Amino acid sequence: MRVLLVDDHALFAQSLAIVLSDFPSIEQFSTIKSVDEIETTIERDKPDILLMDINLGKLSEEDGLLLAQNLLQKYPRQKIVILSGYDLPVYRKEAEKLGAKGFINKDIEPEGLLHILEAINNGSTFFEKDGVYIEELTETEKQVLRMLANGIKRKEIAEQLFMSERTVSNHLQHIFEKLAVSSAVEAVTKAIQLGYIPPLYTGKQCLWLSR
Repeated sequence: MRVLLVDDHALFAQSLAIVLSDFPSIEQFSTIKSVDEIETTIERDKPDILLMDINLGKLSEEDGLLLAQNLLQKYPRQKIVILSGYDLPVYRKEAEKLGAKGFINKDIEPEGLLHILEAINNGSTFFEKDGVYIEELTETEKQVLRMLANGIKRKEIAEQLFMSERTVSNHLQHIFEKLAVSSAVEAVTKAIQLGYIPPLYTGKQCLWLSR
């Protein structure tokens, strides 16, 4: 089995390469130093599985999910597995939706990782379910929520999204209902927990309530 890892943490990549190379079923394990090398590496090495981190740091301006989606449009037969420390329901759902074959937490033991990769290589998929159902937010609701987390007031949100303040309020009410919260602060906090707002989000957290 040939595996290609896309991850910005060199130490993690080196450690994983050392660990997996001990298993006979791993024929080749390679990494890249720039996303510009991905397509060339895919076409040259023809990896059976491409392991993709979500947070690619300096490696790419795109997150791993968007990069995976773009790669699958060009290489629809490529098996991509998301390997991330951010094991959040929304990320798992997005990975499954875009066509990835699995979503694996980085905390997994090497033997467990190998077992899953072998199963995926043989045609299976791997997406752990946490049993918690949250109604999916619409794209507009996600946008409003992220702006809310960035400390943007309702009036400014309305202006930037070309809608009325009443419409913004309606979106917020729907967000509150779907996330089962009663305030902006609770909504932002839960959104971070669920992955709607990345844990490394650099915006200002919203500490103001409805206005």
